[in-house]
Amino acid sequence: MGTLSKIILSSIGKKSIMAVSGIMLGLFLLVHALGNCTTFFGREAFNSYASHLHSLGCLILFFEVGLVVIFLTHIVLGCMTWWQNKRARPHSYEVYRSSGGRTMGSKTMPYTGIIILFFLFVHLQNFHFTDHSREISAIVKGVLIQPFYAIFYSIAMLALALHISHGFWSMLQSLGINHPKYNSIMQRGTLSLCVVMVAVFVLIPALTLLWPGFLL
Repeated sequence: MGTLSKIILSSIGKKSIMAVSGIMLGLFLLVHALGNCTTFFGREAFNSYASHLHSLGCLILFFEVGLVVIFLTHIVLGCMTWWQNKRARPHSYEVYRSSGGRTMGSKTMPYTGIIILFFLFVHLQNFHFTDHSREISAIVKGVLIQPFYAIFYSIAMLALALHISHGFWSMLQSLGINHPKYNSIMQRGTLSLCVVMVAVFVLIPALTLLWPGFLL
């Protein structure tokens, strides 16, 4: 195994790559949330936003392929890290100490990750690999007006909130952005960003289901 491979597959290397891929995925989520905010301004605003995106043509395909590579890298390294930790500590601790910094987000990372992965398959099937002869607003409303999908999407977004609430903070730590004086501020800042982004994603199925005039 070469030196580069050893560095990449080392504990620090995997955490660093996961942090970088996490930054990229976080930026995608932020941009996606900002784009989805156009739904709050009505059907025409949302359709116009989607139309501008599709007008980018091959550039969109390039970003989609890149996003898939980043996402797969994040998943593979996350699974490798989880498995190595599992092998190093085959038996769970009987008592978790609060001083150890364990949060609900960190405890549930593998499980929320699985929920998010399953959600992505459903999301792509409903909105990407579908009939695009209709307006995107009609597609979104047609899916999310169904209670099952609206509730499922909301639960998946709550899982996303848990996942990234720890992920964003862990990402900063892995990159060495750590100072006792500012840690609490950064932790609150990353948590606030997570809450705002996820609130946008949750509001869309909630409004679609509860407000008949939404996206009309």
